[in-house]
Amino acid sequence: MIRDPQILACSGVLYPPEGFRHPGVQIWQARQLAGVRRPRMCLIATAVGDSRGHIDGWTGLAASFGDAELSHLRLFTQPNVSDVRAHLLSQDVIFVSGGSVVNLLAVWRAHRLDEILRECWEQGVVLAGQSAGSLCWHLGGVTDSFGDDLDAVPDGLGFLPYSNGVHDDLGDQPRRARFRESVARGVLPAGYATEDGVALHYVGTDLHEVVSVLPGRNAWFVEAGNKETALPARHWVP
Repeated sequence: MIRDPQILACSGVLYPPEGFRHPGVQIWQARQLAGVRRPRMCLIATAVGDSRGHIDGWTGLAASFGDAELSHLRLFTQPNVSDVRAHLLSQDVIFVSGGSVVNLLAVWRAHRLDEILRECWEQGVVLAGQSAGSLCWHLGGVTDSFGDDLDAVPDGLGFLPYSNGVHDDLGDQPRRARFRESVARGVLPAGYATEDGVALHYVGTDLHEVVSVLPGRNAWFVEAGNKETALPARHWVP
């Protein structure tokens, strides 16, 4: 049975507060959306250059949330599975790491993953990810892929017809201001931004719910004209 298309677009927790007890819980959230007892879950870590350490760390966290069939897709120096399309279409959840969204998009397009992942999404595979793994599904966002000055990247995959801001916290987080500046200048279209630990759950192209691994957090809908609307998140942990 084909499920509704779903995306869980997350800001990971860059600076866990004292006593934080839920590392990796956004993997658990994505798993819950799949709605199966023993989900097939595949990590794509292109944004960190298929780092072995990242893959091993993710696998350990994913395994801690219960029985699952875990795998990963490497693209460097060549794909580690013989049929990338078949492997990804067989999954219940595809989880994309943070890192460089610019490098991710370039490598994915070279390997036609943009087309394959759209097919997976349309077939009901849950697409999820943090930071770069959140920005990629949208029309664009703000990234440090080119440097700490932060640049607007307007050529995301566009499965979702909005821009996206991540790590959108008050205080000294520069991404928050740069995302709003980019929307105000028309460099990026209106879109959703998430504070650390917050995720956007889309069904189809509509925002269904905002959830968080930290209490008292928000997402924001940001529009031209310096308009923004707070969207309080539901605290959702095991």
